[in-house]
Amino acid sequence: MAESEIDDIFSDFVGDRTNRRHKPGRAMEQTFYRFDVLCDYGIFRDLQRHRMMTLEWQRLSPAHGFVTPDSIVDIDAEGIWNAAMAKASDLYGTISDSVGMDVAQYAVPFANRVRFYMNMNAREAFHMLELRTQQGGHPDYRAVCQEMHRQIRDIAGHTRIAEAMEYVDHHNYDLARLKTERRASAKRAALGIEDPST
Repeated sequence: MAESEIDDIFSDFVGDRTNRRHKPGRAMEQTFYRFDVLCDYGIFRDLQRHRMMTLEWQRLSPAHGFVTPDSIVDIDAEGIWNAAMAKASDLYGTISDSVGMDVAQYAVPFANRVRFYMNMNAREAFHMLELRTQQGGHPDYRAVCQEMHRQIRDIAGHTRIAEAMEYVDHHNYDLARLKTERRASAKRAALGIEDPST
């Protein structure tokens, strides 16, 4: 079959998606991806919420280091941050030595990195990558999902599938969540609900 014929069939199958909620059919469940991810535990918890995929992760520990948020750097508090993370690492070691690594996981801050893999089919990838790269998403999980999309296209070579994920957003936004918070605040005000942040 000519490439142009395959393009036409694939395009007809995907259809005219007017928003990210219009998902392609179940044939996309026959293509699978496995991603090996290393990111901070807080971002892992956000990505873990997509229950349809298979996730396996290593025990939490300080072994993979930690991330330092830009906001900590902006206020010149890296010394305090590093000292706090070192104390958490020491506490992990103390607990691990006395009662074991399973219990010691409770002493691991969200900023520590965790290594895990995600297995998903292409249909689930549409859902997760288009949702988790939206402007209001956390910049760190946006970056993980943007990289997954790039690897579907460039590493797996599934160009048609990657291009069909037309609502994956690869832009970077300053204060990305500010717009979302302003919208939520306006809705609360319209409903006469007190803003919880005040």
